[in-house]
Amino acid sequence: MPIMLGAIADDYTGASDLANTFAKSGLRTVQTIGIPRDDLVLPDTDAVVVSLKIRSVEAASAVTAAREADRWLRSRGASHVMYKICSTFDSTDAGNIGPVTDALRADHGGGISLVTPAFPETGRTVYRGHLFVGDIPLHESPLKDHPLNPMRDSNLVRVLARQSKDKVGLLDLDVVSRGRDAVAARLAELEAAGVASCIADAVFERDLHTLGEAAFARAVSTGASGLGLGLAHAARQTGKVKAAKVARNVEIKVGGLTAAVAGSCSRATLEQIARAEKVMPVYRLDAARLLSGDVDKVVADSIAWAVERIANGPVLIASSAPPEDVARVQASHGREQAGHAIEHATASIAAGLVEKGVRRLVVAGGETSGAAVDRLGIPAFLVEEEIAAGVPILRTTGWNGTEMRLALKSGNFGGPDFFEKAIAMMV
Repeated sequence: MPIMLGAIADDYTGASDLANTFAKSGLRTVQTIGIPRDDLVLPDTDAVVVSLKIRSVEAASAVTAAREADRWLRSRGASHVMYKICSTFDSTDAGNIGPVTDALRADHGGGISLVTPAFPETGRTVYRGHLFVGDIPLHESPLKDHPLNPMRDSNLVRVLARQSKDKVGLLDLDVVSRGRDAVAARLAELEAAGVASCIADAVFERDLHTLGEAAFARAVSTGASGLGLGLAHAARQTGKVKAAKVARNVEIKVGGLTAAVAGSCSRATLEQIARAEKVMPVYRLDAARLLSGDVDKVVADSIAWAVERIANGPVLIASSAPPEDVARVQASHGREQAGHAIEHATASIAAGLVEKGVRRLVVAGGETSGAAVDRLGIPAFLVEEEIAAGVPILRTTGWNGTEMRLALKSGNFGGPDFFEKAIAMMV
């Protein structure tokens, strides 16, 4: 049957976050890794989230990949496609939020597109166009020191205008709070004034429902999983969705060994690793060795360490480090070289652990998750129950005839006990 709602995610953990939101909202949801191959059989589904790795690539490449994914989703029946971005608007002045949004909108006749990273459940709100992380403006939060996309401006109208070739406007909370009709009238005014992308304020979940209804009536929107919540609400309002309850299929036992790999350097992940050290063996990768060209030996050593311990319980291998250590490594070796070396190592470690019998795998960090899933060659996931806000259990489908359960965690998500909780749930 045709899908109702499509989404293109700019990284894999963000895709899991959105797929989790759709599923919790009653939509039967599948997360694919890239555009599915023709012979991949997907179950009946209301929503498909196509996972890409385009957050930090060159803008033209991101646009090409997003357009291809959009065409695939439309060919399967999606009348609305959401471009899923990070709730902290991770990007640079070169893109890629603006260029991709501009391109998708142009492909469907222009008009105005709603853009909002707000997701109050995870502490992301937008007011007067400014993004807050909890009570702190984005530019004062730890994201100001993000290793790939440092965010130094909280005014999203300015941020998006620097990336976009089209005019950017603001849909403020005063209008959003007055409901669907007020939003529709204001969007028509902005569109008549030449506004193409409109940053939308949202502080409460009800704001997301209002914005979701407005966005669903158009071909394209851009946002974080909060907007996905609103879009799912709008899809249900059509009466064409048969509500589905998200649950782990307890009859399917994947068995095997359990491990975690962490590449995120976020404050939340560092705290989670410190907590995990109290309950499981933790191996910390040496970034200096990785960048000295000794990657294969580092990978082999870490897998050998895990093999000695994993029969007795879960293990965690981490390349995560405090921001000051990351800055020193980047200064010595270059940001891109450091990032690529760590991604290559963590992906190789994940693949090596699976070769040794790991069938329940937790991966922390957007780039790390993307690299690991690509290395494993997993084509798609079914979405099961939620571990923490934005992080579901994922079960492989169409992959080598083997069942695995994974959790792909964005660096900032989850409580201090995330690794323990995830492993306990992934039976």
